[in-house]
Amino acid sequence: MTGDSTTVTVLGLGEAGRRYASGLARAGAVVRGFDPAHQLDAPEVTQFTDLAAALHGADVALSLVSGRAAASVARDALPHLPRGSVYADLNTGSPEVKQQIARLAADREVLMADAAVLGPVVRAGHRTRVLASGPGAQALADLLAPFEVPVEVLAAGAGEAARLRLLRSVFMKGLAALVIEGLDAARASGAEGWLHEQMARELGPDGDALVHRLVEGTRRHAARREHEVRDALAMLESAGQPADMTRATLAWLERLAGGDETA
Repeated sequence: MTGDSTTVTVLGLGEAGRRYASGLARAGAVVRGFDPAHQLDAPEVTQFTDLAAALHGADVALSLVSGRAAASVARDALPHLPRGSVYADLNTGSPEVKQQIARLAADREVLMADAAVLGPVVRAGHRTRVLASGPGAQALADLLAPFEVPVEVLAAGAGEAARLRLLRSVFMKGLAALVIEGLDAARASGAEGWLHEQMARELGPDGDALVHRLVEGTRRHAARREHEVRDALAMLESAGQPADMTRATLAWLERLAGGDETA
């Protein structure tokens, strides 16, 4: 199969999905989109109002909805995909949800890829690094390679990429909560600018931009990240690992998601 004949259906055209859809189309893929809640308005992507039509004959489907909706979207979508095609779940979710989707896909003879996106899609678009496991991981990497999608394949079942993604979230979301807590405390004493500069220096050459991304991204997507950290906390607790910092991160995200003015 050549790159120019690959048909990709993107399910979910929100902040990440629209960037994957437009980026893959500009890179040469035949891209279809489906999302009843968002209108893409991108001439390079054909947006469908019917799920079955959007998936008919697709080589790969990319699910970019949300962790909460991932399983139900897979359940609705998989019956419409051709046998041997790839269903890639790029949503942040628990290993158990990814394994459930893999079983649903196997029943339909579709190859499921548990795909973990390792970075903000707003920054690198469809070229954001992806970690993939499960029976469809290598096929996903092969299908998307012509379009410069960097997929690292793990020789492991569905759920392993999700597990590693949640471990990364323990660090990244915890770092964001610490940055916000420090800056808010510094603001109250008139030292926010000074502390921001100190943080930026410690975080390296891209430190200033990273601090801004952590603060703005966490405040904007607090509800989604609350769900992600809740999954990470459940994973740590089930493994019997200490999770004091992750519980504190969750408390911050709960306040932010709830619109607490002190957060």
